Amino acid sequence: MIWADLGPALERTLGLVVLTYLGALALGILLAICRIGPVPPLRAAATAYVTVFRNVPLLVLLVLFTFGLPTVGLLIPLYYNAALAMALYWAAFVCEVVRSGVRTVPRGQVEAARALGMSLGQCLGLVILPQALRTMVQPLANIFIGSALATALAAAAGVSELTFWYQQQANQAGSPLTSFVIVAAIYVVIALTAGLVAGRIEERVAIHR
Repeated sequence: MIWADLGPALERTLGLVVLTYLGALALGILLAICRIGPVPPLRAAATAYVTVFRNVPLLVLLVLFTFGLPTVGLLIPLYYNAALAMALYWAAFVCEVVRSGVRTVPRGQVEAARALGMSLGQCLGLVILPQALRTMVQPLANIFIGSALATALAAAAGVSELTFWYQQQANQAGSPLTSFVIVAAIYVVIALTAGLVAGRIEERVAIHR
């Protein structure tokens, strides 16, 4: 029965969400460091990356990776191919969130850290990012929710996740409404859970006066 495939489809969707977000988070932070760093070529490259990827539809990027990479000899399983495309896409948005968060830290604190002899890495890790995190929690949570919902587009790239399962259920089992409600409810639970977790984290890192 097709219903038996719901569990594996959900597992693949959750795995795709985790891979996409962790990849986007790592690359986005790296891009943000390049954009605020003192090296002009790195700033220019990171700016160009963000500009391009923020203005390319995710579905176009997925199709490009699915059909374009094999033509240049890169044979990646569809699942990881979709995760890579989505991580590269959402990294541009993470970069802007991190960069905006860094800008909220008073410049005087940065200058003081550098005056104490801290390197750029120490300044970022010990002074800037811990303070900037307070303003980044909710925007990063919004990106997580957006990337989680966007994994539904992976079905267009042939990945057998929840949306792909719904299409099969609707076409073969003849129960489109029931399967649609189930899939929609799962995505709602993912989004609400992410929002609640972000709220708790935001409360913990907030400055209580």
